Amino acid sequence: MLEIEKDYSPINTNSVPVKRLKTGDEIPVIGLGTFGSDRFTSEQIANAVKEAISIGYRHIDCAEVYGNEKEIGKALKEVFDEGICKREELFITGKVWNNRHGEVVLACQESLDNLQLDYLDMYLVHWPFPNYHAPGCDGDSRNPDSKPFSVQEFLDTWKQMESLVATQKVKNIGTSNMTVAKFEKVLPLMKILPAVNEMEIHPCFQQRELFEYCLKKGIQPIGYMPIGSPNRPLRDKAEGDSIDIEMPQIKAVAEKHGVHPAVICIKWAIKNGHITIPFSTNKDKFYNNLKASFDNPLTDDEYASINTCECGSRLVKGQVFLWEGANDWKDLWDENGVIVS
Repeated sequence: MLEIEKDYSPINTNSVPVKRLKTGDEIPVIGLGTFGSDRFTSEQIANAVKEAISIGYRHIDCAEVYGNEKEIGKALKEVFDEGICKREELFITGKVWNNRHGEVVLACQESLDNLQLDYLDMYLVHWPFPNYHAPGCDGDSRNPDSKPFSVQEFLDTWKQMESLVATQKVKNIGTSNMTVAKFEKVLPLMKILPAVNEMEIHPCFQQRELFEYCLKKGIQPIGYMPIGSPNRPLRDKAEGDSIDIEMPQIKAVAEKHGVHPAVICIKWAIKNGHITIPFSTNKDKFYNNLKASFDNPLTDDEYASINTCECGSRLVKGQVFLWEGANDWKDLWDENGVIVS
């Protein structure tokens, strides 16, 4: 029996909704994440980036620590050389890793060189502290040099981020993995406020307090792990973690729409009002994810039903960043509303 080739005709980029940032720049509500969860080669991810752009993606989320910037840079050059799209049509994000907080300008330039770009549309502080862990370490690893969050050290890093805007190396700057308590300490002291905050958001972990806080401050939430990342690294798995795509509320809506539950998680993210950055190297999956951003949206009742999946199941606990004297991973997230030192 012959397999029928699927139609992956390019999606009209104008069909994909956008969000307008503080600067007036527009960012598509769905992007392609590029963290391969230790399961894919840099070449596979770079190929996915090129294919995704070819079918209509215009938002690519990158980071130095993912270890694939050079390969993605080659893919981007091919995209531009082949006339698939122009640089100004793409929104590309980079992130400064924890061990580069004291040399942000140098780190950003290295990312630009690797990606073969003259500027980034967004540059984020990947984590709000300079605690470093070796790539691919296990969940029990600890760095003796790790330390708790410091307002002054973070602001020193942020001033370097602001300088990137002044030199036009970066159009927008933002944060990632922040908390309300940390924002309360640093926002009043920033010259340029964050355009976005990248944070874990999926139906089983909606972070409503932080989400609403960001919106109130004019900070656009970007949600990572939108389907709960069932194939995330072992170090990020723990007993009792939820599996979003197996939640009965989500499966029921998926059956009604005739799609995989993962697609419903993407539709929920769009309905929820945040930007989502699902990762996949599978063309069928990232094609359907992009289409889900505008096609056959959830009804209000379906959205409300999925909201009941909330069970506080944080999947990225960050325990590898803990410092000596910390109790457990919850100290990283200021769960009592106070920065733990």
